[in-house]
Amino acid sequence: MAEEFDVIVIGAGPGGYVAAIRAAQHGLKVACVESRETLGGTCLNVGCIPSKALLHASELYAHAADGSLAKFGVETSGVKLNLGAMLDEKLAAVKGLTDGIAFLFKKNKVTWLKGRARFTGKSSIDVGGAAYTAKSIVIATGSSVTPLPGVEIDQKVVVDSTGALSLPKVPKHLVVIGGGVIGLELGSVWMRLGAKVTVVEYLDQILPGMDGDVRKDMARLLKKQGMEFRTSTKVTGVKVAKGTAAVTVEPAAGGAAETLEADAVLVSIGRRPNTDGLDLDKAGVVLNARGQIEVGHKFETGVAGIYAIGDVTPGPMLAHKAEDEGVAVADFLAGRVGYVNHDVIPAVVYTMPEAASVGKTEDELKAAGVEVKVGKFPFAGNSRAKTNRDTDGFVKVIADAATDRVLGVHIVGSLAGTMIAQAAQAMEFGASSEDIALTCHAHPTHSEALKEAAMAVEGKAIHV
Repeated sequence: MAEEFDVIVIGAGPGGYVAAIRAAQHGLKVACVESRETLGGTCLNVGCIPSKALLHASELYAHAADGSLAKFGVETSGVKLNLGAMLDEKLAAVKGLTDGIAFLFKKNKVTWLKGRARFTGKSSIDVGGAAYTAKSIVIATGSSVTPLPGVEIDQKVVVDSTGALSLPKVPKHLVVIGGGVIGLELGSVWMRLGAKVTVVEYLDQILPGMDGDVRKDMARLLKKQGMEFRTSTKVTGVKVAKGTAAVTVEPAAGGAAETLEADAVLVSIGRRPNTDGLDLDKAGVVLNARGQIEVGHKFETGVAGIYAIGDVTPGPMLAHKAEDEGVAVADFLAGRVGYVNHDVIPAVVYTMPEAASVGKTEDELKAAGVEVKVGKFPFAGNSRAKTNRDTDGFVKVIADAATDRVLGVHIVGSLAGTMIAQAAQAMEFGASSEDIALTCHAHPTHSEALKEAAMAVEGKAIHV
């Protein structure tokens, strides 16, 4: 006899575990299927959280080791890297958060079904030989690393983002294949710890999809730190012998090939939805041409009673998007109104400095024929940034030329990821650039740069 639930969520990543907890809070009987030994999915186990732990630790090491603190009267000498301790601290951060989710499952009476789920019908699944049914099933299986054809990931010399979190030693030369967010973040970790880092990107610029000004400034700043970029370049092969890799590259448009020698290679060319092994055909759920599950306003698939959220659906593959969708789908399932504004989903690159964006880029708006006004303010004009000797980057505000409504905000700076929240909230409330410009900001703070950028939309910034 199959055990029955009101809701079964497949996947305990940021979208899945949030959906399960929210549905349980509404009084529904909920189960969540997860095959990992710990909850939290890719993000908490081998993604967002451990990478940020290493980014933070590597920044602390760099500040202590490179002499940059001397101007503040903090002189250091004999600084040593204890990579083992750094990796242990990363694991401690992960354990604290994954244990926290397990506690929340118990607190909210969410049943954890340990194993892999496969559909046996439109309202039934199998997990490890046990049968379960539910009125509603939510697919929240996330995504995994996109493989590069012809390149074998051995997690020793050639690694993916998971392997790059646990390299046993600092590589002398790390080649990163892919100039997107993950490649730049993990590349910057090992660069700060002493590796030479070469990023190979097929397109003509790094950070595809971000605002043009952000892409250019980030490339300039990372180059200044020592990161080497080979843009408009494709990788045609990787051969490993005796613990080293020979990476063959050539111009994307065609041309003479050359070989880059490296003792570590990170393959980071994107992610793909996790749908293999779900037996979706037995439930009648179909995929689009990109392997994603199309959903409607309430995250419903084409099959009544089956829903999907997060990375398996179209849109940016971001943990916070999945979380908001998890809350919304649970609200819908409980007969309430769920809400996610997919036009206001912030994105952050956690290098140093950070880059953050919300809304449309200037190029996207121009391509759509939208007439815009743009205000830009450099952190070099911000008093707190100057006091901290932290003046790299800028804030850019894009507003509709006719209505002054803010359509996009793009930031490069040490606190960009935190500052973008104000921009997102302003856009959620339909703010104009004037609204932001007339809002009093505490002094001295980095956030004043957003106010000044909004003032610059009308050409009236004060400190530039």
